[in-house]
Amino acid sequence: MSQIIGLGLDATEIDRIAETIERYGDRFVERIFTEGERAYCRRRRVPAIHFAGRFAAKEAAMKALGTGHSRGVLWRDVEVVRRGGPPALVFHGGAARHFAGMDAQTSLLTITHTDDLALAQVLILRA
Repeated sequence: MSQIIGLGLDATEIDRIAETIERYGDRFVERIFTEGERAYCRRRRVPAIHFAGRFAAKEAAMKALGTGHSRGVLWRDVEVVRRGGPPALVFHGGAARHFAGMDAQTSLLTITHTDDLALAQVLILRA
């Protein structure tokens, strides 16, 4: 049976992400999101919804890791991927080191949104 060793939840305002992208453009998007995330979101009818969902997922993952956006964990160290099923997380760099240091085996991610908010929850599990 798996044990929950990390839990994170985040709510991100979609309009705030849309306004930030409008104001800072590629400078913001490239600092926060991986190339794969950028490509995925830009293919959508309303990219800001999906950028906000991925932003919330990154925040939730950093909370589940217990680091927040610090201790060597950078925004692009947490990547949301889609491989034909539900969204999943891939940890790189500092996030991968913290994940391994927790003796974690896997993570679970769910993302949803309303008209105003993108919400994400992350569980980090150990067998």
